[in-house]
Amino acid sequence: MIEARVRVVSATDGMAWVTSSESSGCSACQSQASCGISGLGKYLSRRRAAMPLRQADAQPGDELRVCVDEAELLRAGAFAYLAPALLAVIGAALADASGVGGDLAAAGAALLGFLAGLLAARFLAPTPRIRTSRITSTSGEPA
Repeated sequence: MIEARVRVVSATDGMAWVTSSESSGCSACQSQASCGISGLGKYLSRRRAAMPLRQADAQPGDELRVCVDEAELLRAGAFAYLAPALLAVIGAALADASGVGGDLAAAGAALLGFLAGLLAARFLAPTPRIRTSRITSTSGEPA
């Protein structure tokens, strides 16, 4: 499980807007230089603008633990990166095998395959499930 600690900056209608509260997850790991899965920790540790999460009872100032399963993240990433590349190669191979148009047709078919792969990845890739749990509430007491 990949975990990151975040702090709620605002909350409304069951949504909590969170920012990274400290170095956690991958940014705090001693093996981050050699790790292939950077995941949620690196994403949240860059001090980006607030990100929305579903957390019905969150209040500004609450500290939350955000978790994502490594296998789900790996599956989504593999689909997102492999589908465009694989369909580009298949498109080029089919155009080349047909013998029509030469290299230009193969390049065009590769581009079309790549675009089809991007669309497939966008609409068909599994979305990793993000789980949240409260660490501390605004009163400072552990949840």
